[in-house]
Amino acid sequence: MISVESLRVEFGVKPLFAGASFVVNDRDRIALVGKNGAGKSTLLKILCGQQKPTEGVVSIPSDTTIGYLPQVMVLQDDTTVRQEAQKAFSNVTELKAKVDALNQQLAERTDYESESYLALVEKFTLEHERYMMLGADNCEAELERTLMGLGFERSDLERPTSEFSGGWRMRIELAKILLQKPDVLLLDEPTNHLDIESIQWLEQWLAQSAKAVVLVSHDRAFINNVTNRTLEISCGQIVDYKVKYDEYVVLRKERREQQLRAYENQQKEIQEMRQFIERFRYQATKAVQVQQKVKQLEKIVPIEVDEVDNSALRLKFPPCLRSGDYPIICEDVRKDYGAHTVFSNVNLTIKRGEKVAFVGKNGEGKSTLVKCIMGEIPFDGHLKVGHNIQIGYFAQNQAQLLDEELTVFQTIDNVAKGEIRLRINDILGAFMFGGEASDKKVKVLSGGERSRLAMIRLLLEPVNLLILDEPTNHLDMASKDVLKEAIKAFDGTAIVVSHDREFLDGLVTKVYEFGGGKVREHLGGVYDWIESHKRGEANGGNGSNGSNGVNGSNGPTKPIKPTKPTNPTNTAKNDYAAHKEQQKLLRKAEKAVEQSERKISDMERRLKELDDLLMVPENASNMEFVTEYTTTKKALDEEVERWEQLSEELETLAAGS
Repeated sequence: MISVESLRVEFGVKPLFAGASFVVNDRDRIALVGKNGAGKSTLLKILCGQQKPTEGVVSIPSDTTIGYLPQVMVLQDDTTVRQEAQKAFSNVTELKAKVDALNQQLAERTDYESESYLALVEKFTLEHERYMMLGADNCEAELERTLMGLGFERSDLERPTSEFSGGWRMRIELAKILLQKPDVLLLDEPTNHLDIESIQWLEQWLAQSAKAVVLVSHDRAFINNVTNRTLEISCGQIVDYKVKYDEYVVLRKERREQQLRAYENQQKEIQEMRQFIERFRYQATKAVQVQQKVKQLEKIVPIEVDEVDNSALRLKFPPCLRSGDYPIICEDVRKDYGAHTVFSNVNLTIKRGEKVAFVGKNGEGKSTLVKCIMGEIPFDGHLKVGHNIQIGYFAQNQAQLLDEELTVFQTIDNVAKGEIRLRINDILGAFMFGGEASDKKVKVLSGGERSRLAMIRLLLEPVNLLILDEPTNHLDMASKDVLKEAIKAFDGTAIVVSHDREFLDGLVTKVYEFGGGKVREHLGGVYDWIESHKRGEANGGNGSNGSNGVNGSNGPTKPIKPTKPTNPTNTAKNDYAAHKEQQKLLRKAEKAVEQSERKISDMERRLKELDDLLMVPENASNMEFVTEYTTTKKALDEEVERWEQLSEELETLAAGS
């Protein structure tokens, strides 16, 4: 399907890779691996034609279609979710118009025996068969299945795409690519914005429906479940392993050991040649042999060996005060945004030393509960943070708190203490800040690089409760291994919000599932939860009253109707007038609550936009954005308090109506 011959790509003196040759065949599931900066995303761009190689040929048959999902793309906000996804069927729409036009011509003509009419019939038959082969009659059903598989609700399909975050809009773009059913799928980090259920759905789709796949991902479980072949970019070469990722790791270790032995033998040979040349350089009787050795030395092609893998690096959190026995206790915790209940009746106890995971679809309240624990947002119910608790909190916005004038090395050197200061370069290398990268100033780092730096800083602070919200988003596999081992060795308590199954496996012993406005506890690891979910046991949940559930009555949304009087007396008329006045006040209160909710929604949307802007390196020090962010955050907190007061007044009026 795609043939690559003698590919070479250069951006500087040293090429990213050279002499690369491989073929992508039908039903291939290829994992493209290599260190950050090795050229994985560049290779995908070359395969889809967005970038030209320095040398070499990429041969793609004219009838082969390619679908490409980049890590970052320009998104449009002028349609609904359904309308945007329907763009995937533009070829079907065009073909339908063509078939309809041909059908119209056949209906209008009467020269049934002419050659041109028979040619028209043949053309109509051919185009109609193509139209039917594309499954045009099932387009809408397939569209809904795909969007819902990627986490959307049916009610979301008519909402404007502008109401969704960047991550959800990336899901729409992924859905469009899948619906087009290209011959070759090129996916660059497709799981970055997906939750566990959506990732599992995508794995199944790729296994059953995809023709050929080339993907880049740092999600080890996803790669293992999807791929059957591994292309590694290493030392400027592309090495083809005809095995899945786990088997590749074993073969790569053996290959590196062979590289080391060959490198050592070559260095020994070079040293012997140089010694011979130096020893006999000025002896006339050895002149011919010396010249031969010089020529041999010039012809030697140095053997390159991969840099030492720092994934074996062990980090340990500095000692901290012992916390109380129960760092977190929640009793009937509830969080509402307007009429929407994020979760209710949350009752959980996290013991000292436990490592727990918060899982569930995006938007079900995982990060919201974390913010409640951190005291960042108001909530109903009782939430107690235990005695002597020192929290280490990682979220994406933590990266904005770094001092921009410091270098990467200085940022870590300022928090490192004791013997760990001697290993700062090793630690930075393990998190992809090796070599000259450690001398970069924070202000020139990308959003992902800042997040990694904030993570390293957290690892060196003395805490006894770790709260990590999507900590692996910008980490490669080696860095994730370092982080995972550090958390496993951590003496304190850890709450991890993540969709990375491989990262959670063996790390957590309890899973809290968020969904349907409830939080359910599952004992065991993440794969135990997945198995129970498959068996349908997760649907049982924990017992709760229907009135407190997400679908329970919220009181103020539906005013109680007056009871019809049995006798039309003056008292009844007075009661009716009083009730009418009460309803007037109730409608006024409802309107005030709705206006407040709209303000909250607008401010939250603007905060998300500012977050995205501030993640771009050139905007990170823009004081106008920072000032607006601070002002908007303060206004949002005040409006939330006002909304709570208005909601209480509304409930009082509704109860008395």
